[in-house]
Amino acid sequence: MVSRTTVALSFDLGASSGRAVVGKLTEKPGGGLPELTVDEVHRFPNDPVRVGGRLYWDILRLFHEIKTGISRAALSGYRDIGSLGIDSWAVDFGLIGPDGELLGNPYHYRNPEWDGSMEAVSGELGKNTIFASTGIQFLPFNTIYQLAALKKRDSLALKQADHLLMIPDLLRYFLTGRRHSEWTNASTTQLASAEQKTWDSDLLRKLGLSEAMFLTPVQPGTMVGELTEDIAAELSVGPIPVVAVAEHDTASAVIAVPAEGGDFAYLSCGTWSLLGTELDRPVLGKQALDWNFTNEGGAYGTYRLLKNIMGLWLVQECKRAFDKAGNAKSFAGLVDEAAEAEPFRSLIDPDDDAFLHPANMPDAIRSYCAAAGQPVPETDCQLIRCILESLALKYRLVLERTEALAGKTFGGLHLVGGGMHNRLLCQFTADAINRPVWAGPAEGSALGNLIVQFIALGVIADVQEGRRILRQSFPPETYTPAQPDIWETAYSRFCAAFGYSQEV
Repeated sequence: MVSRTTVALSFDLGASSGRAVVGKLTEKPGGGLPELTVDEVHRFPNDPVRVGGRLYWDILRLFHEIKTGISRAALSGYRDIGSLGIDSWAVDFGLIGPDGELLGNPYHYRNPEWDGSMEAVSGELGKNTIFASTGIQFLPFNTIYQLAALKKRDSLALKQADHLLMIPDLLRYFLTGRRHSEWTNASTTQLASAEQKTWDSDLLRKLGLSEAMFLTPVQPGTMVGELTEDIAAELSVGPIPVVAVAEHDTASAVIAVPAEGGDFAYLSCGTWSLLGTELDRPVLGKQALDWNFTNEGGAYGTYRLLKNIMGLWLVQECKRAFDKAGNAKSFAGLVDEAAEAEPFRSLIDPDDDAFLHPANMPDAIRSYCAAAGQPVPETDCQLIRCILESLALKYRLVLERTEALAGKTFGGLHLVGGGMHNRLLCQFTADAINRPVWAGPAEGSALGNLIVQFIALGVIADVQEGRRILRQSFPPETYTPAQPDIWETAYSRFCAAFGYSQEV
């Protein structure tokens, strides 16, 4: 039971921005579920840096922003912070040398140096072998392929490294001086055994990677240290305990899905879209491999059967190009204009490699449509409409395949993350899947991060109670299908155009 108010601090780092969110869990005087309120005390950009043709994360800037977030939380009156936790995007890492120093800035997953590495590694080891152990979707920037590319060019940092730390692990190390690996993020590397929940020694040996570099993963909810004396003094705070939360942001977002009951489908919608379900076992069969699904580690013994979809990165990159060309508009303005554009004029497969890191996203979409014999989007609103409709149709395909792999049927789709603010996409998704979409909460990863901390602090019993609290504190908004017939026709066209079977 909650006895008064418990405060925790959540850091949620996305591929384009980060935020520090204070969560307050307060017991109601009359009993019942406690109320969760949140206060975003700091938000900051997360911009990659290109140097010498390679793309890096500015990790020391991120650490500075985390320290700023802690300081601002304290200055905002939150002096009694029970714990803090960090979640982030997956696959990227830092290397720590024998003297405990970081061996260079971590590379960005969109670093062009990774191109071709996936094909080389999977060709040598075999996709079946890799998937049977790891259960992870084949993506060209997975950690396994980054490391293989570094080894191929005889990276000095890789040779010198004592330990590999994923981004949240690295930032926790800076805060606490202690090194740990956390399971949900470790699982995304495509180097860990899904069933054993630890690193695959055989796979590491075949790749020529030092097993000693990989620390045994801890499970979400593990207390892993506290702020060092130096940092606590610098920020004028106490020795705040640090929790290894579900550190892959999608794992945290899934914890925050306000579902009733155990069977549900979710869409974590932001820069990336991740659509799937939560299971108590991985799905490692041939069909999951053929459809390129993933079985990422979840919290408390679960697995996240899902598929990565390109997501709102497409819109973000189009807006960046529009702004650069002197035609700056807000995201809301672009979406409003797209709502008035001609429906289904052009469609794309959002996951085509052409859209992974093009120099100019609008040009990439226009070239793609021209090559497919479709009308070429001529205006900004036509481009955005094309993206949003195509995403919604891809969501349907992935939802139906998720059902087939899981052996379940879902009555609707929970949409969490910043994409819930795009009302047009929410409605398009409901129309495309011909089922309700329950949108919210927006800050799913930050909230899931907080729930794990509150469980670790002993003030919430389990995830089920956490989801009930979230459902009460942040009621989702329901979108119902409005035009299923025209979307059914569009889905048939989408599948035919890009070679997908409608039969699952």
